[in-house]
Amino acid sequence: MMRLSRVILFTLFAGVFACQQPVNPFGPTYDVEGNLEREAPIIEEFLQTYEVDSVARIHDRNGVVIIVHEEGDGARPQEFALVYCNYVTKLLDGTVVDTNMEDVALANDVWDENRLYRIFQFTLGGGDAIQGFSIGFRNIRSGSKATFIVPSVWAYRDQERPFIPEDSILIFEVEFLGMD
Repeated sequence: MMRLSRVILFTLFAGVFACQQPVNPFGPTYDVEGNLEREAPIIEEFLQTYEVDSVARIHDRNGVVIIVHEEGDGARPQEFALVYCNYVTKLLDGTVVDTNMEDVALANDVWDENRLYRIFQFTLGGGDAIQGFSIGFRNIRSGSKATFIVPSVWAYRDQERPFIPEDSILIFEVEFLGMD
């Protein structure tokens, strides 16, 4: 009888805990799909008024939009290629918030005396740049000039950065200088 009571008690106890949602010790889980769904119409509306010369507009399945201004004659980078580029990062309202070029940083009041301004290099898919960069550069050839419209999911998500509010859709004007 005592054994049966223990089995019933254990079953009830296990059932109660099985019905509860697991607790994430790192805080709430970021809603990737929800944010992509929320930002898609914002990006579409922006694109209707964003008039720039382009030779191609690529809507990547991940939600990143690649607007190619000048098509390079080099190859497209493969996974883990070392990519060299210049970039200017803007908010949707056109405010410059980051760049690897010192003259652009000075002209837009985002210059940081502790930063080394030089050609930016990152490993495609290597995690040393935002995912939106890897998504964008996979779609263009070396030598290209392009603009990437990157949903917050593939940028800084809900993290605030200097000059960049949380959940910001970002515009990257890039010049693909080469790769190894």
